[in-house]
Amino acid sequence: MINFTKYIWLYFTISAIVLLSGAYSLVRFGLRPSIDFVGGTLVEMRVPSTILSNDISASAIAMGMEVSSVQRSGKDTFLVRTKTETDLRVTMLAQSIASGSAITVLRKETVGPVLGKELLTKAGVAAVLAIAVILLYVAYAFKSIKYGVSAIVALIHDVLVVVGMFSLFGHFYGVEVDTLFVTAVLTAMSFSVHDTIVVFDRIREYLRRDRSRPFEELVNVALTETMNRSVTNSFTIIFMLVALILMGGDTIRWFIVALLIGTISGTYSSPFIATPVLLLWHKWESRKNKG
Repeated sequence: MINFTKYIWLYFTISAIVLLSGAYSLVRFGLRPSIDFVGGTLVEMRVPSTILSNDISASAIAMGMEVSSVQRSGKDTFLVRTKTETDLRVTMLAQSIASGSAITVLRKETVGPVLGKELLTKAGVAAVLAIAVILLYVAYAFKSIKYGVSAIVALIHDVLVVVGMFSLFGHFYGVEVDTLFVTAVLTAMSFSVHDTIVVFDRIREYLRRDRSRPFEELVNVALTETMNRSVTNSFTIIFMLVALILMGGDTIRWFIVALLIGTISGTYSSPFIATPVLLLWHKWESRKNKG
């Protein structure tokens, strides 16, 4: 048996450093929303191999377009994000990038600011509903609200880690958050709770077998037995995500990065955030009952 609970405050310190860095970035810089949320036009075009992103940006600026980003999406394709533009203006942009060159507009999507706000609102509502349902379900399944609250604390921890990191990425690398990012955050939430329930279920099992043993000892036994399973399971996901980051397309790269951060954070938070919170709550209850 490994005495994991001996280093509770070290776990909290590590999380505090990561969370405070992300919180500062969120307050100071915020997130960089994509056109999914603020509205605009997304154009994907196929260009000759000699054309660079700077050439596309220069042509767009010369036409008076407000370009938010130009991103390579394939060997000879680019994604151009601008303020809302008409089909005619997009066609003129393709013609002005390189005279005489074959430039093909593969797709053009326009999202209005009203729809963008609606998507943002629905994403927030979905996250709050998910947290509320998970809290109630875990509390009901384990017959104690402290299990539900501990799981939610770890879940919120993971969400803040992902959002804080993307605030930093947005400031330093110009990364935008879109609907795929929202999907990644919700997926990270589910992974976090899934791993936490495995640990809590083992603790409950030992409590049923022997209530005479100290709760802290049962927690350490449960963590020792589930740690290998949790790490092994997480690494199978992490290896797959790293492969997608290295060999996948640019259009989904930051979505995969968000999933990777959420997976790592979820693997960490289940034994080192949710379980310590549960243990501290149990100690507080014991002192209260003795008093």
